[in-house]
Amino acid sequence: MAETIHITINGIPVEVKENTVILDAAKKVNVVIPTLCYHQDICVAGNCRVCMVEIAGQKRLAAACATPCEEGMDILTNSLKVRNCRKHIIELLLSEHNADCTKCYKNGKCELQFLASEYKIMTQDFIELNKGNTRTIDNISPSIVKDDSKCIRCQRCVRTCEELQGVNALAVAYKGHEMKISTFYEKSMNDVVCTNCGQCVNRCPTGALVEKNYIEEVWEAISDPGLHVVVQTAPAVRVGLGEELGYAAGNRVTGKMVAALKRLGFDAVLDTDFTADLTIIEEGTELLGRLKKALVDKADVALPMATSCSPGWIKYIEHMYPEYLPNLSTCKSPQQMFGALLKTYYAKARNIDPTKIVSVSVMPCTAKKFEAARAEMHDSGYRDVDFVLTTRELAIMIKQAGIDFVQLEDMEFDRLMGESTGAAVIFGATGGVMEAALRTVYEIVTGREIPFKNLAVLPIRGMEGVKMCTVKIESPLEEWKFLEGVELQCAVAHGLTNAKKAMDSVKDGTASFHFLEVMACPGGCLGGGGQPIPTNAEIRKKRAAAIYAEDMGKPIRKSHENPEVIKIYNDFLGKPLGELSHKLLHTSYQIRERT
Repeated sequence: MAETIHITINGIPVEVKENTVILDAAKKVNVVIPTLCYHQDICVAGNCRVCMVEIAGQKRLAAACATPCEEGMDILTNSLKVRNCRKHIIELLLSEHNADCTKCYKNGKCELQFLASEYKIMTQDFIELNKGNTRTIDNISPSIVKDDSKCIRCQRCVRTCEELQGVNALAVAYKGHEMKISTFYEKSMNDVVCTNCGQCVNRCPTGALVEKNYIEEVWEAISDPGLHVVVQTAPAVRVGLGEELGYAAGNRVTGKMVAALKRLGFDAVLDTDFTADLTIIEEGTELLGRLKKALVDKADVALPMATSCSPGWIKYIEHMYPEYLPNLSTCKSPQQMFGALLKTYYAKARNIDPTKIVSVSVMPCTAKKFEAARAEMHDSGYRDVDFVLTTRELAIMIKQAGIDFVQLEDMEFDRLMGESTGAAVIFGATGGVMEAALRTVYEIVTGREIPFKNLAVLPIRGMEGVKMCTVKIESPLEEWKFLEGVELQCAVAHGLTNAKKAMDSVKDGTASFHFLEVMACPGGCLGGGGQPIPTNAEIRKKRAAAIYAEDMGKPIRKSHENPEVIKIYNDFLGKPLGELSHKLLHTSYQIRERT
């Protein structure tokens, strides 16, 4: 057990455990120490030096984020020496920073801008190094814009890409004043192994990395009376949006979100959760089909079957494990299923020319922008999803419209592709797709509810990197007799470093499971690259709790009981994995270079 040590911070006695760094000790007594390179999710770098503090008896200042407390330390966080040091560091960062703040997408949300304001940097004591800077902006990617002129080289993005995601699309290049954050051979973000997950965007303190926004394009579509603009919203958006609009983390704002979208002028406000339920029917049927081929026909079947809802994970496997592409479920993500049905089923039901329909989605994910732009996503005969907005972009639009979000009265989603179940809502959390699938698949093959209290499959909930669950099939119906006694082995991974662990265990034969869920982002979609900033472990847990609370409050909590899903099969699709559903709701993926 760690020993307790005693220190003082600005004269305040503090008792902390051994090896606690000064930054964390200061938080215990509500002393704020500014940081730029530090982030709770990644390792300590100590390279921005903004968090310098003075320790009695030491000549040099110490970095609070990287200095462990020692018994008897007397620490000053606000001495003249400390304030001057911080002020000069901020001035030096500004001297080589493109400070055209009023035109910057991160204006008002930039951590460097905040510190410059806090420390009242009103003069320029150092040479302006940004003048004549010829650095270009990389905006080729449909998901992420990289602007080196705004980079302060804190390396948060590099550590995020390496530690959290294991992708290493970004790295430090050159030395001294030429040092920069770069990609392989300085290629565009669009042309390297970048999975578009946006975790780097979520941790960049300035405007050096931001999502590519489509706000103006959506405003133009809404303003065109000749267009019918439909918006769909992902489950994780409703537990994140409030953080940008006056609520604390962990608040569900589903009804207010719907009301705000209607106020913005969308012609129909529908729910991605509808096609999340549809995904479960298609994916569950596909899984049972693969199991039958393996167990009855003794055929060579690609198992484990892996979920395909996360576009960051899809691009990752295309680059890193292309030999396992047959293991991916052929199901499109709920976003893309929705887009395909919007311009076919919805257009027919509403008697609207599909060329006049503009399909907009609001997602917690920057990779969804890339997914919508994929060449494969035109099975409706048109581009299935025209524009993807992040949760942050929607919040900007609500503010631009002058809507008092907190005071809005709750409203309901429009009908026809607006009905959903609790199983669909939990898609927003890691393990949610697996849990939703198990609720349906188990009941289909046994005729009984899955044997977990309140349908909550607890072994695959939570923030552990890789989670396992075994579900034994007992007394199945005659049609599924071949599954009698089968122990269905399931695995869940979130964050691409954990996806690598899961895939490596499949590759080397140390793991043998039937079904694998992977979400590219830590915590699943609720921790997506398009969610409100900050996003950290504590906030992810609060959002997850809100997701599960939403599930518990739903009158229907199993996808196969969604009446609108039943209706769409009866009226339009025919049957799961049928000819039409296969054409509109399923796809294939491609091998990509590993550079």
